[in-house]
Amino acid sequence: MSNNIVLKKGLNIPLAGVPALAVKRTILPDTVAVQPSDFKGLNARLLVREGDKVLAGSPVLADKKNPDVLVTSPVSGTVKEVVRGDKRKLLAVLVKADGEQEYLDFGAAKGDLTCEEVKDKLLKSGLWAAFVQRPYGIVADPAVTPKAIFVSAFSTAPLAADTEFTLGNELPAIQAGVSALAKLAKVHVSVKSADSAFAKLNDAEVHVFKGKHPAGNVGVQISHICPIRKDETVWTVSLALLAAIGRLFTTGRCDFRRKVAVGGPATNGPAYIDTLPGIPMTALKEFYVDADGVRIISGDVLTGRNTGENGYLGFYDTQVTILKEGTEPELLGWARPFRFNQYSADHSYFNWCLGRLDKEVAMDTNLHGGPRAFVMPDSYYAKHLPMDIYPLYLVKACLAGDIDNMEKFGIYEVLPEDLALVEFMDPSKNYVQDIIQNGIDLMLKEMA
Repeated sequence: MSNNIVLKKGLNIPLAGVPALAVKRTILPDTVAVQPSDFKGLNARLLVREGDKVLAGSPVLADKKNPDVLVTSPVSGTVKEVVRGDKRKLLAVLVKADGEQEYLDFGAAKGDLTCEEVKDKLLKSGLWAAFVQRPYGIVADPAVTPKAIFVSAFSTAPLAADTEFTLGNELPAIQAGVSALAKLAKVHVSVKSADSAFAKLNDAEVHVFKGKHPAGNVGVQISHICPIRKDETVWTVSLALLAAIGRLFTTGRCDFRRKVAVGGPATNGPAYIDTLPGIPMTALKEFYVDADGVRIISGDVLTGRNTGENGYLGFYDTQVTILKEGTEPELLGWARPFRFNQYSADHSYFNWCLGRLDKEVAMDTNLHGGPRAFVMPDSYYAKHLPMDIYPLYLVKACLAGDIDNMEKFGIYEVLPEDLALVEFMDPSKNYVQDIIQNGIDLMLKEMA
């Protein structure tokens, strides 16, 4: 198979508010949150109490089913609060950060490590949670040997962080991470160009992907490199967390720091910040004017989570997107084709005649309608999805809870993020990603 793959399907969404390639400031907030909801498939058990002192890398949560899988604190400090919801569900552990950070020392790697030594260090440091297991998108099971490990070294999502800018100077750490993961399974790294800084990594098979979004999605890349079949397992890890894994093996520290892109149409001076996962969105007040009039998303606009001003940056996220809430009514919007400030991939408005399809658009959150029955054929949804599946039939199988057809139409190959563009294109306004996630939850329940 060629290592140069060109995808003909896809769609780049010209969202306004691209972050400038500059770090605006470094943020170490007063409080950082560890959120169990970030880790799908983890049945969290609390390991700390309010008032406990922790170091960066100290365990905070453990998986009840597999106690070796830990989630650790990204900062040193004191456990300020354990936040619980309905029926005492654990929502977050808030850690008040020290002014000067102290790290738990796991010891830098010396010599050539074995597979078991690599696995042991990753488990004890909490960086095992960096591995997402497919199918189902859950935290990887250390008892399972994957077919391969996949890393996407770029993202094509709207306003995504530029990995060449954020991690180009982290090549030694990334190489150390790749070399460590190669002890566990074969590593595949996907880059956007043969000239990429990450195209020269050793101990991995490098693939060049060219095309529009979702070319940067690791699920799309897996489908073209090594499709997942029933009873097969692969792991994925983000490039930012791969760098953290490399720092663990080179310095012995659990260092989660990363550059995060803050952008979007409602952003005041979109740029990058140097920070940690779990920071409160209140630390980003300088990037927006009125919290009541905007939607603050941890992640990208297609797959991110609406956290609001009181939320926190997700463990896996490297961007924050700020949009204006689309609350203003639009009189006879359906009958107004001459809307030059609206975007339509289907040429529903005449602005495409003026060559404005690639012009950045200040989109808001207005859906311009509500959910209704699917009315378009599968070919409409598949035209921007570069995977060998039938998305509409898969969605309908998930709605019906039909496990046989879910398997037949590709439930093992996808996560909700892979069909985010299908949701964006859907004229019926259905929440496709939620439907897919419900299907995955049913598979986990029935196939356990």
